[in-house]
Amino acid sequence: MNVKCSGCGSSAMTEGFLDDSGQNSRGYTRWITGALATGVFGGAKQRGREKLPITGMRCEVCGLLSLYAKP
Repeated sequence: MNVKCSGCGSSAMTEGFLDDSGQNSRGYTRWITGALATGVFGGAKQRGREKLPITGMRCEVCGLLSLYAKP
């Protein structure tokens, strides 16, 4: 991914990802399309919704994080 920082304009961006190490997690976060709706037990409803992996880019100059959800 070739992007420039929206904060300082630097092109020194490093790719990474967000780790989700909570209970019963898959080890990474995903983008779920639509507003958050929770079920009876408090979990997010996901059935039938588009799910995309999240890629993060960190500016090496100012530290700004930018997140992208691309199929």
